[in-house]
Amino acid sequence: MADAKVIPFDDDRSRGNRRRAKAESAPAGEVQPLPLRGAAARGDDRQDDRQDDPVPSPAAPGPRASVRPSAGDAGDGDGGLERRVAAGLSFLRRRLTGDYEVDDFGFDAELTDQVLMSLLRPVYEKYFRIEVKGVENIPAEGGALIVANHSGTLPLDGLMMQVAVHDHHPADRHLRLLAADLVFVLPVVNELARKLGHTLACAEDAERLLAQGELVGVMPEGFKGIGKPFGERYKLQRFGRGGFVSTALRQGAPIVPCSIVGAEEIYPMIGNSKTLARLLGFPYFPLTPTFPWLGPLGAVPLPTKWTIQFGEPIPTDGYAPEAAEDPVLMFNLTDQVREQIQHTLYKLLVQRRSVFF
Repeated sequence: MADAKVIPFDDDRSRGNRRRAKAESAPAGEVQPLPLRGAAARGDDRQDDRQDDPVPSPAAPGPRASVRPSAGDAGDGDGGLERRVAAGLSFLRRRLTGDYEVDDFGFDAELTDQVLMSLLRPVYEKYFRIEVKGVENIPAEGGALIVANHSGTLPLDGLMMQVAVHDHHPADRHLRLLAADLVFVLPVVNELARKLGHTLACAEDAERLLAQGELVGVMPEGFKGIGKPFGERYKLQRFGRGGFVSTALRQGAPIVPCSIVGAEEIYPMIGNSKTLARLLGFPYFPLTPTFPWLGPLGAVPLPTKWTIQFGEPIPTDGYAPEAAEDPVLMFNLTDQVREQIQHTLYKLLVQRRSVFF
C-alpha cells in the first residue's frame, strides 16, 4: 500500500524565521528617551497567518485586522462565527507562544487592533458618541504631526483621538501619541501606554517616529490644559516653546491641527487640592461635583457628546533645513496652529446643540 499523504493542520514552519519580540517594560524611575537602535522589524516581513487557517476565508482577520464583525460575517451565520473563533484561537496561540512583534518603542499593533481598540470602541461609539470631521486631511501615508487641544482632567481625549484616526481613516493608520513622564512611571498604565504606541514626549522620539513615516500626536498644552479650571474651558493655554514645530520642520512633516469639543465637561474641575497633589506626586488633584465625594462612582465621566475635527494640514517641507532653528518662524507657525485650533473650537461650540446631545 502506498504511503498516505499527511496534510499538516497548521504549518508553523512558514513562520519559523519570524522574529519573536516582547515589549520592553519602561523603568519605574526616571524616564529617558529610548536609545537609538537598528530599524525595528516592520510588518512587511510577516508571513500571512491565514494561509493555513483550517477555515478558508479571504475575510479572516490577520494579525493587524480588527476583530469587529462585518455585515458579511453576520449574514454568514455559523460560517462567520467559525471564522471569528478560529481567528481568536490563532491570536491566543500567538500570545501564549510569544509569536508576535513589537517595535523599538514597545508598540504592539496586533494587541492594539484586536484587544485594546475593541475595549475603547464602546466608550467612543456608545458613551461619548463621537462625531469625526475632516479625517481626509490626514495624509494616507508618510509622517505627519497631529496637534490637538488637551482637556478633561483625565487624558481620555488622547485615547479617543487614537480611535478616531484608526477607525475612520481609509488607511487604518495608527496614531502614536507623545505622553508625559508621569504616564511611564504609573504601574499598569505604563505597560498599556507602550502597547498602544505611546512614547515619551521628547524631540528625539518624535523625530524617529516621523522619519519612519508614522502619524504622531501631540497636545502642547500639557498639564496646563488638562488640569485647568472648568471656568476656563475651551480657552487654549500656552503651547510651550514651539518644540513640536521645530520637530516637524526637521522632518518636513505636515502639521494637522485637531480640535476636540466635549472633553472639557466630562470631569468639571471646580477645585484643585494642591496638598493632596504634592503628597501623591501629581501635577494637580481635581475636585469635581462628584469626585471624591461619591467615591469610585465619582470617577465615572459624564456622558457628553463629542466632536473631533481635523483641520487642513500646514506644510513644512518648503522650508530650508536651518529653519528649524529660526525662533521667529517657530513662533509664527506655533501661533498659526494655535489660532486655527482655537477658531475651530469656537465654531464647533456655536454649532453644538447641547453638551449631552
